[in-house]
Order: sequence, then C-alpha cells, then structure tokens
Amino acid sequence: MSRTIVVGLDGSAESLAAAEWAASEALLTDAHLRVVHSWLWHPYVYAPLAGVTVLPPSEDTQLEWAERLPHETADRLAAEHSGLSVGAERLAEQPATGLLAAAEGAELLVLGSRGLSGVRGFLVGSVALSVVARTRTPVVLVRAATRPAEEASRNDVVLGLDLEHPDAAVIGFAFEAAERRAVDLRVVHGWGLPPYYGFTGASDPSVNADLLIEAQSRLTEVLRPWRDKFPEVDVPAQTVIGGAAPHLIDASREAGLVVVGRRNRSASVGAHIGPVTQAVLHHSTAPVAVVPHD
Repeated sequence: MSRTIVVGLDGSAESLAAAEWAASEALLTDAHLRVVHSWLWHPYVYAPLAGVTVLPPSEDTQLEWAERLPHETADRLAAEHSGLSVGAERLAEQPATGLLAAAEGAELLVLGSRGLSGVRGFLVGSVALSVVARTRTPVVLVRAATRPAEEASRNDVVLGLDLEHPDAAVIGFAFEAAERRAVDLRVVHGWGLPPYYGFTGASDPSVNADLLIEAQSRLTEVLRPWRDKFPEVDVPAQTVIGGAAPHLIDASREAGLVVVGRRNRSASVGAHIGPVTQAVLHHSTAPVAVVPHD
C-alpha cells in the first residue's frame, strides 16, 4: 500500500467530518490514512480584563490535548472502518507550515471548512486558504457532515472544466473519483462572448447560437479521450452562458464532490486561487476538491 491520504485536525466538528470523509476515501482507494494535528506552543501575554488578570492556559494542558487529538481520532476511525490502515501524529509546526509539509508526497490532503448554512456554504479560514494556494497536492475541503460520507459518495461528481486550460490532472482526478464511486461525472463549462463582439454580438441570437455550438464542440473534443479511457463513467456535459461558479454552486447541492482546478503560481505572497475556485470554495454545499496544475 503506497498511497497516503493526510487529514488535518484542529478539534472542530468540521475537521472531524473531514476525518470521516478521508477514512471513506482511504478505503475506496486502498490508501493509508495519516491523521495529523499541527500545533506549536507560543506563550501569550494576557492583559487584565476589567481589572482582573486572566491566566493563560497551561502549556502542559494544551500539549496533552494536542497529542491526544490525532491518536484518539485515529483509534475511533479504525474501530468504525474495518480494514482501514491509519496512523496519527502531532506535528510541532504552525498549522499551515505543518500541513504543507505533511501534504508533500501524499495523494490527497483533506481539511475541514466551517459551514455557515446550506445556502451560504463554506467559511474558508486563512490556514485552509494558505494551504490550498501553496500546496502541489490536491486538497479536499469538507463541511461538517450533513449526510454520512458513505451516502454522499453515491452522489454524482461535478467537474468545473476550463476549456482555455483543460489540464489533465484536474480532468483525470474527476474521472477517477467518479469511477471509484460508480456515479456519473457532470461536467460544467461556463462561457461568454469574447470582448471583441461587444454589445452588438451580445444582442444577436445567431452569434450566441454559433458560439454555443462552438463551445459544445470544443467540450466534446476535450472529453472524448477521457470518455474512451473511462468507458464505465457516464458524462453528462453542459456549456452554460456566463461564469461557471453559480452553476457549480447550484450543482453542489446534489453532488457528492465538486472538482475544480487551481493554477500553480510562482508568487510567494497572496492566495492565488482563481475567482471560480474561490467562489466554489466559499459557497459549495458539497466537499470541494481543488486540484493544482501548471
């Protein structure tokens, strides 16, 4: 067993849901699950509040909890999922640094993401955004469970496909996920009029019709070799006018997984995730896989 899936814990309900999702995925892919909690003690100075001095929590207490969290979670997952290969450890690093290091060489990194509501979706914290923007490993963000991971795995996989940059890593990830789950792969591509058409083209139905046919033809061509490679996967595909993000968010309500891409950037600062992926991360109600590509 050479595959490894890493799940990062912080003790929240969302990270525990991520651990459940990761355990199910590890069984699907015959992978080893590595449960990690990244924590490094820093002493804080607590100012008096209303004249009362608040003592900082004990380092020993925090360290004990940090050590227990991944091991207790791994033990519970092993008891609940027969045949699961799972290990656990605490990383003596800041969260983002530790998760980035843990993701190196792994097949997948799974993180929790705080859910706001069924409509508003994810609240993606700075640690998750930093990791998503910088890692070369695919990352799945999971909300607190609204349905069991096994049930969600029976729902379709949805792929947001950029025809300007149809990267094999992103497409292959989505097809493999659908094949493992024996579900359909729904492909969504958003398109708009090129700038040089201006307002005249936008108001001409024949122009819209021609461009729609062209977009559908390109989508068919891009997907043809993948349909041949994965003949068991049904691939309903649609091209939609306008940005893909609203359509992907809408599709996420019935999806088991939404797959989007992120282009690798050389900049050392800033979360370069892309507008569609950013919107999907914040508003999808299904787990979201972000697949980095060149």
